[in-house]
Amino acid sequence: MASVLIALGGNVGDVRATFRKAIGNICGMAQAGLVARSSDYQTPPVGDIPQANFINAVIEIDTDLDPHALLFTLHKIEHKFGRNRASEVRWGPRPLDLDMIAYDDVVMIKPELVLPHPAATQRAFVLVPLAEIAPARKIAGKTVAEHLAKLSIQGIVKLPALD
Repeated sequence: MASVLIALGGNVGDVRATFRKAIGNICGMAQAGLVARSSDYQTPPVGDIPQANFINAVIEIDTDLDPHALLFTLHKIEHKFGRNRASEVRWGPRPLDLDMIAYDDVVMIKPELVLPHPAATQRAFVLVPLAEIAPARKIAGKTVAEHLAKLSIQGIVKLPALD
């Protein structure tokens, strides 16, 4: 089984309800066990497009799917929840964004998949929830906590748990 970190994000619709359903889909379609789930965090959008704040979270799963099969599954789940990667604006609004942050300690550079995720260590909206569930996990040679210590967390707000 591979230990995989997946970042969830979105700012269209009831994002927290979408997360709940999407995590169920990930576990079912990837035949995965949910190891950990962070809290949800409200975060400011990236880029210059005026839009609503995002909700972000991170999960850790165990799966036997290889990285490419898991990526295909994640894209299928995004589409199921209304995301159309082909027609969207970069850094624009979306109902669901699923990014594979790390797959065990695999290092891969392919046109369709780069592991670990090339920007994850520079994104507080990924590292804050990730630090909640896996602060000592090493990504790109440093722990999540070490990467996070170099970034501003201004504007990131932990949301209360849902019942």
